[in-house]
Amino acid sequence: MDASSEYAHALPTSPEYLYKLLKDLKIEFKVFEHPPLFTVNDSKKYRENMRGFHTKNLFLRDKKKKNYLVIAHEDSLIGLNLLTERIRSSRLSFGSKERLFEELGVFPGAVTPLSVINNTKKDINIFLDSEMLGQDTIFCHPLVNDRTISLSYKSLLIYFDYLGLSCETVSLGS
Repeated sequence: MDASSEYAHALPTSPEYLYKLLKDLKIEFKVFEHPPLFTVNDSKKYRENMRGFHTKNLFLRDKKKKNYLVIAHEDSLIGLNLLTERIRSSRLSFGSKERLFEELGVFPGAVTPLSVINNTKKDINIFLDSEMLGQDTIFCHPLVNDRTISLSYKSLLIYFDYLGLSCETVSLGS
């Protein structure tokens, strides 16, 4: 399965349910449709009206089996050794696609801060790049990779709070 809307029926939460929740929380957002995107370079081709902070999202696991979601600026160069230090963790590696689906309910290519809606155990450790602080327009996928959603940093915090999740800010620059 790929991460496009064609397979949204296989997700625990649909993009449409996510949009309804955001509306219920009075979070303003816009949705942009485009071909499925798998990399930052792919996404840079479809940006004519999308100015703001574009995210890169890393689903990681440490040797103690703790899960992490790190949300950074798309152009950030993130070394796992430095990141391990910054988030006070043990050795990090990328989570498997099976674990990604189990923990965040999305397929590879659609990892997003919004996928924490599916972390029912509420055990994901969320780290936001300090560059995000106060951004009016943040772009990320709405659980599928053929759409992009824009919302504000403040809205993202409201969303996490509603879900009962906390996050930490971390400087990801070298």
